[in-house]
Amino acid sequence: MALHFQSLAELEVLCTHLYIGTDLTQRIEAEKALLELIDSPECLSKCQLLLEQGTTSYAQLLAATCLSKLVSRVSPLPVEQRVDIRNYILNYVASQPKLVPFVIQALIQVIAKITKLGWFEVQKDQFVFREIIADVKKFLQGTVEHCIIGVIILSELTQEMNLVDYSRPSAKHRKIATSFRDTSLKDILVLACSLLKEVLAKPLNLQDQGQQNLVMQVLKLVLNCLNFDFIGSSADESADDLCTVQIPTWRTIFLEPETLDLFFNLYHSLPPLLSQLALSCLVQFASTRRSLFSSPERAKYLGNLIKGVKRILENPQGLSDPGNYHEFCRFLARLKTNYQLGELVMVKEYPEVIRLIANFTITSLQHWEFAPNSVHYLLTLWQRMVASVPFVKSTEPHLLDTYAPEITKAFITSRLESVAIVVRDNLDDPLDDTATVFQQLEQLCTVSRCEYEKTCTLLVQLFDQNAQNYQKLLHSASGITVDMAIQEGRLAWLVYLVGTVVGGRLTYTSTDEHDAMDGELSCRVFQLISLMDTGLPQCSNEKIELAILWFLDQFRKTYVGDQLQRTSKVYARMSEVLGITDDNHVLETFMTKIVTNLKYWGRCEPVISRTLQFLNDLSVGYILLKKLVKIDAVKFMLKNHTSEHFPFLGISDSYSLSDFRCRTTFYTALTRLLMVDLGEDEDEFENFMLPLTVSFETVLQIFNNNFKQEDVKRMLIGLARDLRGIAFALNTKTSYTMLFDWMYPTYLPILQRTIERWYGEPACTTPILKLMAELMQNRSQRLNFDVSSPNGILLFREASKMICTYGNQILSLGSLSKDQIYPMKLKGISICYSALKSALCGNYVSFGVFKLYGDNHFDNVLQAFVKMLLSVSHSDLLQYRKLSQSYYPLLECLTQDHMSFITNLEPPVLLYVLTSISEGLTTLDTVVSSSCCTSLDYIVTYLFKHIAKEGKKPLRCREATQAGQRLLHFMQQNPDVLQQMMSVLMNTIVFEDCRNQWSVSRPLLGLILLNEKYFSELRASLINSQPLPKQEVLAQCFRNLMEGVEQSLSTKNRDRFTQNLSVFRRDVAEALRTDGSTEPCSLDMMS
Repeated sequence: MALHFQSLAELEVLCTHLYIGTDLTQRIEAEKALLELIDSPECLSKCQLLLEQGTTSYAQLLAATCLSKLVSRVSPLPVEQRVDIRNYILNYVASQPKLVPFVIQALIQVIAKITKLGWFEVQKDQFVFREIIADVKKFLQGTVEHCIIGVIILSELTQEMNLVDYSRPSAKHRKIATSFRDTSLKDILVLACSLLKEVLAKPLNLQDQGQQNLVMQVLKLVLNCLNFDFIGSSADESADDLCTVQIPTWRTIFLEPETLDLFFNLYHSLPPLLSQLALSCLVQFASTRRSLFSSPERAKYLGNLIKGVKRILENPQGLSDPGNYHEFCRFLARLKTNYQLGELVMVKEYPEVIRLIANFTITSLQHWEFAPNSVHYLLTLWQRMVASVPFVKSTEPHLLDTYAPEITKAFITSRLESVAIVVRDNLDDPLDDTATVFQQLEQLCTVSRCEYEKTCTLLVQLFDQNAQNYQKLLHSASGITVDMAIQEGRLAWLVYLVGTVVGGRLTYTSTDEHDAMDGELSCRVFQLISLMDTGLPQCSNEKIELAILWFLDQFRKTYVGDQLQRTSKVYARMSEVLGITDDNHVLETFMTKIVTNLKYWGRCEPVISRTLQFLNDLSVGYILLKKLVKIDAVKFMLKNHTSEHFPFLGISDSYSLSDFRCRTTFYTALTRLLMVDLGEDEDEFENFMLPLTVSFETVLQIFNNNFKQEDVKRMLIGLARDLRGIAFALNTKTSYTMLFDWMYPTYLPILQRTIERWYGEPACTTPILKLMAELMQNRSQRLNFDVSSPNGILLFREASKMICTYGNQILSLGSLSKDQIYPMKLKGISICYSALKSALCGNYVSFGVFKLYGDNHFDNVLQAFVKMLLSVSHSDLLQYRKLSQSYYPLLECLTQDHMSFITNLEPPVLLYVLTSISEGLTTLDTVVSSSCCTSLDYIVTYLFKHIAKEGKKPLRCREATQAGQRLLHFMQQNPDVLQQMMSVLMNTIVFEDCRNQWSVSRPLLGLILLNEKYFSELRASLINSQPLPKQEVLAQCFRNLMEGVEQSLSTKNRDRFTQNLSVFRRDVAEALRTDGSTEPCSLDMMS
């Protein structure tokens, strides 16, 4: 149906389909119609019709959505029209204050957007869109409903001002946000606080829904003010514990004790939903930057915060609400983030408050099932307090040696008591959430080392008691399963806890007595390990195994390795009980444990992958490797890495294909061990590779006889993962050559056939392509073969065949859905690109040889690169990070060394490549934007040199001249390509937060020298957009930029330009800083 015929009834049907319809096709049609409506000239009149005559709230919501899209366009509506829209909406909500909340919210968002985007617009010497606060004051004088609308307007405006829109220049956003902060934000905060004072002055009637809603909106407004990004740091909101609120110099508000008292009083007077918001405001008050106050003022402010904490803990009724409890825990953590322990202990109420906080923490730990996510903040508080003890110079007692052991004890006992409840009531086991467990244990490790003797005695006692009970259950005939599960759960926690306190040695000052205590505890875990392992495979428990691996890793970090003195007291007790006298013995125990796990836990992916990670960590240091290779368990692994001994290397259907990933880790560690004594012993290498040789021979036979295809596929996936692990660890030329000779020419063709046959199955192609990418990596110059060896070229030809095969086959899949396109196609393409990039910049292939001898492998792979590239949209290139991080560095290699290929591209392809560079220049990913700058620099330099040479040497280098001519012709046909890039780079330098200024400066000089006329236009447009007093300053900046810069691209000249650009950027930023009274610059040079 044509849009201009749409009556009100038809528009309302559209709303129903859009917002509450269940039919997907109808909704998609409705979305299309909505987009057409926004673009139609009748959009405003239709919105007015919906708002004034619409019979449902959804009609009003549709109008608000259309208006929001309309006012946010890059090319804005005329100022008068936007003023009319704003005034219309203000009158509309004032005349209908009882609209549904979501409609009010949507309409107010339109006002906020208009105000933000027009913040600097001037009409008749007035900033037209800044009268909003005056407008709001009229609402505040009306009924409660009007009052609420006024507060929501301020709240939405504050939020909108703080919101970064990445589709617009960030400098423009900062400029508006800073001006709003300096002119209006303090007034809004003061206004909100005075409204709250008025609320508290009268008796609160919390039955009155309107009154309650008003208080909620005002508290949200205060929170939005305090959450404002005052200094443009765009802090990562997930990093909650490092927040300092960078309040401007609003000292009066913060120095008045009434401000804090107001929010503490609100907390005590309001119902939970609202008191939670009051606490959230207090969290921000507690995080106010320290430098806002002088030392006496800070002490006084902290004193008021501590008084408030005391009052809350003495009247803890409100903390039974999870929301309040969570915010209060955050509040406590912020106290230590922002104040030093030395300052806290000086507060008069400190002894009483630290006792109350300790009791509160202990109670919280005992009620482990209540708000488990909040415990993180309490543990953060104690961890930071204990870590600060060595630095406290104050004579006042900090009392942590009294309370920290109690906190540790509460954690230990509460976790052990939780096991029985979890097992009997069949609840979710906290141990299954390993990420949270590890985080809590890492916080506890510091706290546990304070008064360590007490913690150690407790753990020894609990461990002995539980281990005895466990042994009794093992020997009892009945073996009651519930009791057994409880006992195993408790042991798992105890092993985690022992690992934690042993790991705590690295975070806290330690003595020989402490090391001896670590020995006492470690003995018990090592005894448990041998007890568990003798009972395999009957008595096995995954949770205990994972806990043991955590303990072993903590023990490794603390007591094994290069940094340790030989005489550590930890081994004194262990040599008495277990005969473990030093770290060599411990390594033997480690390796025996690893081999046992790999043998018996083959079907348990978590245990296998954690064991292999442990093996991998052990195999990294050279000194440890020298010790490890002498151990029998290691010799056994090097000779027997087959599925017969280690079932996880098998290919049966019981393993999912994703479990095969751990094989790469296994073979990386194993090959590092092999490398210690390998030298040039080819027989040793052949013996090591024997299991893989057997597998490949089996595959060859099956391939030739066409049966058991599924088995073959699984074998090949396993082999590719194994070989990638081996190739990753071979970092010398000798050892890498052995692997290459083993693979080529016999086994590489099998991998080619696999790609041909199963190209549509990423589970199969990805490991093989990753193996090829690994083989192409010239790490430590391992691929610099001897002069007489053709291996480099042979390897490249194999890679070329594989990339061409994959590229051609993958394009035959046709178009794929959004959720399929990355796993099925783009992931493979990105691996091919990174393999090709490794080959091009690896410096082990002379690419000129291919053309010389009529070998088309190089040309083919470049054509495959182009075909794959053209099947990917520009948006996908930038949206998928792995793809962009392999494509752009590859393009950099091609523009650096293979410009003849670039100039030979068909015009549409060349345009595609240049557009991709242009779009990549503005991304936030510096790897991508720097690669784009470098690629552009190579192209521009090539063009500049060609123009400089033209006419000088007519007879020589005809081919190079033709290539340059083609590129020049293309640029003359499409002049806007380079012009667009110049304006993007200038925009970045002048207005953006430019993180890679050096990279940007290199292509910019070439662009200016090639396009001097366009550069003059850009310069003029920027200067003319400024008020008269600033025009001369900017003109001088541009003159200084080109001062001493010659018409050449020599390194010396480039460096001169880069220096000038640095000064230019600083001077322009200085010049553009407006004082708020003049009309600001037009912040877009792109138009």
